[in-house]
Amino acid sequence: MKKIVISLGGSVLVPSLESNNIDRYVSVLKKMAGKCRIFIVVGGGGEARRYIGVARGLGAGEAAADELGIMVTRLNARLLIAGLGDAAYPRVAENYTEALEFAETGKIVVMGGITPAQTTDAVSAVLAESVGADLLINATSVDGIYSADPKKDPGAVRYERLTPQELLDIITGSRMDAGANIVLDIVAGKVIERSGIPLLVLDGRDPENLCRAVVEGAFVGTVVCEEGSNPLLS
Repeated sequence: MKKIVISLGGSVLVPSLESNNIDRYVSVLKKMAGKCRIFIVVGGGGEARRYIGVARGLGAGEAAADELGIMVTRLNARLLIAGLGDAAYPRVAENYTEALEFAETGKIVVMGGITPAQTTDAVSAVLAESVGADLLINATSVDGIYSADPKKDPGAVRYERLTPQELLDIITGSRMDAGANIVLDIVAGKVIERSGIPLLVLDGRDPENLCRAVVEGAFVGTVVCEEGSNPLLS
């Protein structure tokens, strides 16, 4: 059975506690679990950035702000586990060893952040390498990787396909303050390059996009892989 690691943006899963998409994702993830082994790394989203903003206002340093952000990612992960019920391992994995151990049960494994100064995208990339994943999916709030921020620049162009080196060229130089909201951090890009695991970046605001990509091999987004390879699982 194929192994898939999903980096699930906090702004996609939990835009706010009052308007979350957990129920919508639960039904899709349960359907996907019948087709492949699933590992999910949940981000902190807007809730994490709010905590980080308050911490900075109180004089906290970046390391302390990062620790708060990690706590929020794990709270979001716990909410998803609650929604998944028996389909998920009942604990949030707090490191890669635990993720591997929990996966032995055959259930969906969910985790949040681990290391200060790394985004959950970096965590998902390292996790994908650790478990020998066949595909890494980044479910975010845009439909792929663009030449510029499409929310700010109407002339931004979406890339349909990139090599790992081209991805690194795009993300090199991005700032990595606590709560940073960028395509991927440099650690994730480097791990994707060295591991050779293909990456698919797609719009996660509609959970069905994720299901169609995995089950049908149909998607709108950006594929990052070596030229000539085909990462689709159809």
